[in-house]
Amino acid sequence: MKLWEGRFTQPSAKSADDFNQSLGFDYKLYWHDILASIAHVKMLGETQIIPKESAEKISDALVNILADIEKGSLELEGAEDIHTFVEQELTKRIGATGKMLHAARSRNDQVATDLRLYVKDSIVNVCGHLRALINTLLEIASNNVQFIMPGYTHMRRAQPISVAQYFNAYSEMFLRDIERFTDSYKRTDVMPLGSCAMAGTDFPIDRRMTAGLLSFSDISQNSIDAVSDRDFVAEYIFCCSTVMAHLSRMAEDLIIYTTDEFGFMEISDEYSTGSSIMPQKKNPDIPELVRGKTGRVYGDLTAILTVIKGIPLSYNKDLQEDKEPLFDAETTVLACLNIFNELLQHLSFDTRKMRNAAAGGFSTATDIADYLVQKGMPFRDAHAVTGQIVRYCIENGKTLDKLDLFVYQQFSTLFDEEILQRVKVNHSVEARKVIGGSARSAVRENIRSITRRLNRMFKNN
Repeated sequence: MKLWEGRFTQPSAKSADDFNQSLGFDYKLYWHDILASIAHVKMLGETQIIPKESAEKISDALVNILADIEKGSLELEGAEDIHTFVEQELTKRIGATGKMLHAARSRNDQVATDLRLYVKDSIVNVCGHLRALINTLLEIASNNVQFIMPGYTHMRRAQPISVAQYFNAYSEMFLRDIERFTDSYKRTDVMPLGSCAMAGTDFPIDRRMTAGLLSFSDISQNSIDAVSDRDFVAEYIFCCSTVMAHLSRMAEDLIIYTTDEFGFMEISDEYSTGSSIMPQKKNPDIPELVRGKTGRVYGDLTAILTVIKGIPLSYNKDLQEDKEPLFDAETTVLACLNIFNELLQHLSFDTRKMRNAAAGGFSTATDIADYLVQKGMPFRDAHAVTGQIVRYCIENGKTLDKLDLFVYQQFSTLFDEEILQRVKVNHSVEARKVIGGSARSAVRENIRSITRRLNRMFKNN
């Protein structure tokens, strides 16, 4: 029997039931649904809305139902949704007493509560995976502080950088992702239970007590908003989308840097695939899949934003469509974080190729311009002089570090012997001691800074 069919004279059509049912995906909420029900019934007993012994009987039965689901002896099937399944199973086990559970509660505030509990737990889980990924990046950075690679803008060689500085850049991105999730947690950590269908309840419930039992920091202040708010779901999926954007950027780098044309890095055979027709191929399928799955999570974000964009207050059945994009985004981002972390732990580097590439493309040209500025020349004039030197090298098949002082002085009398050191790759990298720069001292401090901030984020966990 359905929870709502008392006023109907005809049973619903099977096709309508099939279209309406959500147990096929909202079963994932079973743990949180039972947890919320236990807290709710304890409150009902304490406030004497139902007899205390009945509340205890219901609570004990709910604990047993949860245990049976966990050990696989109770199949989640045969109901419209997870909430109906739990209540039907409860009534099956303890009879009419089980029907007392739903006093002062609607499925509207029930599902909103379940979903918030689920998202809170998921935020903690995703942040833990982000932490593990950052720790891997920090280890790579710490092991490669002394090595140099080319930095790029517009996918053209720009300036030489530290390999560690490159990996620290991604650590900074993923740190921001943790910050975003942590900030969204505060807005998710608000309990809607007690809002009932949409107008609240006339039972003397104690919402603060229930919130405390469920470890919510606050309770919702408007029952109409509480049952129809899914901003926290959209925000969660947005945070997942940003994680995927950062993973996708790194995936793109790995795809490029592991080509024969670059050869800076190599993905382990364990995380590569071959071609069905070309025996020589070693394909970066893992990064390519991560790059592709980014669009999938973006689609989940578009889906939830479309669901909530036009529904009138308060609850509408459209909101049943909030769960599939949420679950899909969560599953996808966790899978990508896991596999990417593994892949990075087995990544190898050709430091010689990276350094040679860093020395090409006139990557220390900015150092020449900076040198002239330090000698008193206005930057725009220094920029023009340096451009003329680069053009001379191109026309004569030279590189900046192979020019002798006589040639430099043809372009400006400000040049002295020091310029011959300034144009070397090592000097260029080490000269940038500014916070966030490429010098080994700056990079090591960046590693320490990332580690400190990461530890602060998890100090209470």
